[in-house]
Amino acid sequence: MTNQLKAKTEDTMKKGVEALKRELGKVRTGKAQLTMLDPVRVNYYGTLSPLSQIAALSTPDPKTFMIAPWEVNQLKEIEQAIIKSDIGMTPINDGKKIILKLPELTEQRRKELVKQIGKIVEDARVAIRMARRDGMEELKKALKDKVISEDENKKSQDDIQKLTDDYIKKVDQLAQDKEKELMTV
Repeated sequence: MTNQLKAKTEDTMKKGVEALKRELGKVRTGKAQLTMLDPVRVNYYGTLSPLSQIAALSTPDPKTFMIAPWEVNQLKEIEQAIIKSDIGMTPINDGKKIILKLPELTEQRRKELVKQIGKIVEDARVAIRMARRDGMEELKKALKDKVISEDENKKSQDDIQKLTDDYIKKVDQLAQDKEKELMTV
């Protein structure tokens, strides 16, 4: 019972860290990352589709995205979707593909992005602490229902706290790495 509970709690914490990685990937640093194009949705024959499903995406250099649609007649739709998505880049259409250049980040914009990262990271910490709280409440319930012993309860609480500490360290490390990447000119 306690092993299942610990595994469930750890799984929830892992999901929180994975969600954090996805969110941090969307934060624009000075380097082109394909996840930055995730918010772009293109009208593909009446259906809003992710850009990655209707075009080949690549980063030929650290400051450039290249978007080559599977169907050339979709260039205008892709171009309009990029403009509407508010990702802060202007598309350059050469008739076969679209090029996006990452603008340089100002010092002020970098500081704003660090604050944004701080909010995203705090949300991840909260998610991990909520998983700990849920695990601890299930332990209390099991103890009250006499499904587990006092010793098992104490050991399981310690294990869940250790898991929480480990995952909080992972979150902090991810945040530190992203901030370092962001502040590197």
